[in-house]
Amino acid sequence: FNLYQHNFVRLAVAVPELRVADTAYNAARTVELMKQAAADRCALVLFPELGLTAYSCEDLFHQQALLDGALAALEVVRKASESLPPVCVVGLPLQVEGLLFNCAAVVHRGRVLGVVPKTYLPGYREFYELRHFTPGDVAHVAEIRLGKHLIPFGARLVFRAGDQPLFAFAAEICEDLWTPIPPSSFAALAGATVLLNLSASNVTIGKDHYRSQLAASQSGRCLAAYLYSAAGFGESTTDMAWDGHGMIYENGVALAQTERYAYRSQLISADVDLDRIAQDRMRQNSFGQAVNRHRDEVERFRCVEFQLDAPGDAVLPLKRVYERFPYVPSNPATRDERCREVGEIQVQGLVKRLRSIGSTKVVIGVSGGLDSTQALLVCARAMDVMGLPRANILAFTMPGFATGERTLRQARELMKGVGASAAEIDIRPSCMQMLKDIDHPYARGKKVYDITFENVQAGERTSHLFRLANLHNAPVVGTGDLSELALGWSTYGVGDQMAHYAVNASVPKTLIRFLIRHAARSNTFSREVSRTLEDVADTAISPELIPGKQKGQPLQESEASVGPYELQDFHLYYTLRFGYLPRKVAFLAWNAWRDRDAGNWPSAADAVRPNDVRNQYGIGEI
Repeated sequence: FNLYQHNFVRLAVAVPELRVADTAYNAARTVELMKQAAADRCALVLFPELGLTAYSCEDLFHQQALLDGALAALEVVRKASESLPPVCVVGLPLQVEGLLFNCAAVVHRGRVLGVVPKTYLPGYREFYELRHFTPGDVAHVAEIRLGKHLIPFGARLVFRAGDQPLFAFAAEICEDLWTPIPPSSFAALAGATVLLNLSASNVTIGKDHYRSQLAASQSGRCLAAYLYSAAGFGESTTDMAWDGHGMIYENGVALAQTERYAYRSQLISADVDLDRIAQDRMRQNSFGQAVNRHRDEVERFRCVEFQLDAPGDAVLPLKRVYERFPYVPSNPATRDERCREVGEIQVQGLVKRLRSIGSTKVVIGVSGGLDSTQALLVCARAMDVMGLPRANILAFTMPGFATGERTLRQARELMKGVGASAAEIDIRPSCMQMLKDIDHPYARGKKVYDITFENVQAGERTSHLFRLANLHNAPVVGTGDLSELALGWSTYGVGDQMAHYAVNASVPKTLIRFLIRHAARSNTFSREVSRTLEDVADTAISPELIPGKQKGQPLQESEASVGPYELQDFHLYYTLRFGYLPRKVAFLAWNAWRDRDAGNWPSAADAVRPNDVRNQYGIGEI
């Protein structure tokens, strides 16, 4: 129940209120935010460029009093860090062998772990850094002395936690990110999973959007977390203005941002998933190819190791929100776009297959449940795209021993409503013949509803469909969905796992409900069909193979056997997409669903009713 046990790290971006050239004041504000980050159980806190002096000191950077003050401020930060767990990354000017560098100092547990100089210095428009500083790659020393200690120095340093190997970070400074190949690109190839940018980026109209694009793009391209801290209130507005823009991105996704133009110090934090970064780098083998292509650059990096000593609280939940329905966007507009996109993919796949095999017809079994309904809608749209009559959909509903009156009615209405060639085949006589042939107890009048009884029905349906496919020279369109296939909740061999082309095989159960509701509200079909589609979306999920106690009602509900599909699809997403350990998937599920117990779990139908709201199921109004 502790996020640090599952390869998460809580990282912070700080934007302190500053006073120009008042290093004692700036050090005090820095320490205050370090304490806040420690109270928030953060592993690292990032501060702005030249934050111990302020960025806008201009020619004061050549005053020894200011440079000595910066060192004194760094010493204040170092001493404070002795009792504060987070790694602290602060900006200051440093003299090295008679040259002045714009630097990031990495401080942890009373030690300065290393110092990283800025590589690219802007000397255009409103920037005068080349007047004050020397580019980092000019330095030829690998270590500098701070007090009694020799400290690693250079632009190619990666800091790695020995007790959390996936937590490796590297720093670059402001303009470095604006270059065609930022230094952090090579740092990522050298193993850094977290990239830091100490910035003093001034504000102009629209610049915040461009900064966000740069940070998002760099985190996505490098498959890394990217933290950005820009100078805020207190900097001199003589030549420039400042908005205090702080950001945390992970693989191109924004996790947190500061309030711009705040008149106070700020601290934001987010939980970064190191497993996701590592898994994506492993899967995206072009990342490894880039490491090899730039091996000369990568090998120039040095590793500085330290012990993170992450907070060991017994219970430390995630602050980060994980959607309960990862396949279904909570934003209505995004959700509608997702439904359209999924539908187009399904239809295009089927159209391509039909054209490739020269078929103008399809055979499909329609039960009146979720999966076959979605497959039928895909077939209807495919016929429209191909310019063929929907009567070329040869749709069959095949009631068995446990077919419910509701689903049978829905199947009939749907087949007729979409314009398919509809037919009904009662499979009970052929099933009874099979049961007699194998001497099953049910054939002798006993109510034995075992797996054989179930599979005889499933097998008969599939057998009929394949023979109908032979008869009409048309492929069988499969209806089974991703959730059922992943859980093994489908009939092996000649059961509902079989088809010539399965249009729902990549679509999870929770998403299929939304696809059907989207179709119902898209004005594509008649009002009667739309009403039936809404009914289908509200229907309990059942294979309808075992008779219920009341006539016309099935005994089975799938979720009584396999558990709530909402939770299973949550498991499925994080297992398939990211390859997480089962214990981590369980931790994520606990964070997303822990206010639900076994006796208070929403049914599949309840989870998508129109009046649902985010605070009830976490999916927004539907």
